[in-house]
Amino acid sequence: MHAAAASRALLAVRGGGHSLAGFSTCDGGLVLDLSDLAAVAIDRDTRTIEVGCGALLGDLDRATVPEDYVVPAGVISHTGVAGLTLGGGMGWASRRYGLTIDSLLGAEIVTAAGDIIWASATSEPELFWGIRGGGGNFGVVTRFKFRMHPLGSIIVGEWNYPAANMRQALQALRDRAHGQPRDFTLNFTATATGLSVTAVWSGDAALAHAVLSPFGALADGGIGSVDKLPYLSLQSRNDEHLCWSRRYYCKGGFWSDITDEAIDALLLSIADAPTPDSEIYVLQLGGAVADVADEATAYTGRGASYYWLAEPVWDEAADDDRCIAWGRITGKSLSTFSMAGNYVNEQADAGTVVALDAYGPDKYQRLARLKTRLDPHNMFRLNQNITPLA
Repeated sequence: MHAAAASRALLAVRGGGHSLAGFSTCDGGLVLDLSDLAAVAIDRDTRTIEVGCGALLGDLDRATVPEDYVVPAGVISHTGVAGLTLGGGMGWASRRYGLTIDSLLGAEIVTAAGDIIWASATSEPELFWGIRGGGGNFGVVTRFKFRMHPLGSIIVGEWNYPAANMRQALQALRDRAHGQPRDFTLNFTATATGLSVTAVWSGDAALAHAVLSPFGALADGGIGSVDKLPYLSLQSRNDEHLCWSRRYYCKGGFWSDITDEAIDALLLSIADAPTPDSEIYVLQLGGAVADVADEATAYTGRGASYYWLAEPVWDEAADDDRCIAWGRITGKSLSTFSMAGNYVNEQADAGTVVALDAYGPDKYQRLARLKTRLDPHNMFRLNQNITPLA
């Protein structure tokens, strides 16, 4: 960091190295590789866990799940804990326990000036507000402390519906998802060949089948099952599909509901998907995510019922232009039905405009004031950047 400050060189900070926008590396600059700082330590007495900035979600889950605890996080086990947390963090346990940042108790941060700060609700509270959704704009977070939550049994329903019945399935899914308890969550993935629905129950196991089974009858042609699934298996089941070395673009947003118009746009876009693995992914939110006031953290989107993501996936460089074009066109189409605000972790396009759209003008100005105090020369600019005030 001292070398980057002295030379004003471009600095990339690599934690898990999972940045969809490519922020964790750079050409012609310096890479601060933190992957060795991956220690994880549980305190059973306080039900807390400290996690190094190089740890992956798999490291976190392998420490907590055997103890029958969980920290709500993402859905791909090779995602970095640091980057996921700093943007907000959402996944299977979010409706039950909130975003990843809602379990964050504090973090150790090295600033651009080389100072080491502990940010929490009582120490540097404004910085603590900013790192809960504001990304890596304010320094290098080297250590996190999280609250752990009881996990319990996980019952999972998984079904596939053919493309011809996708509209019927999506409309029925929307209607049946309304009013479900926060022990329930679902996601679905649409591809050119059909719809994959996953519904997860993490409450009283005796209630699971009654809640989950109706999602196997959303439309004709549904094939699937309901069964227990180890949480570690649930967390890693898409690791190979979204593995390293493939090529990705993504653009996402929040829906307050899945309207018929949004379904029309989704179906039109996915029918024109450029590769078999290109997809539109939707995760149910609400529940504990909405318990926290929107102004309480930098993350914006507490009132959303769903988060959607248009994600082309491909393998050949020759397909870059058409896959990225599809992602942008699809993202623009689905954004027509979106709420204000966005999730900065899953936006492949980068820049201040993306950050302003994500946070809105009031939060952006608050973040900019914090940025000006802690990083006035914008050393930490490989992110959805908050520009220091002039």
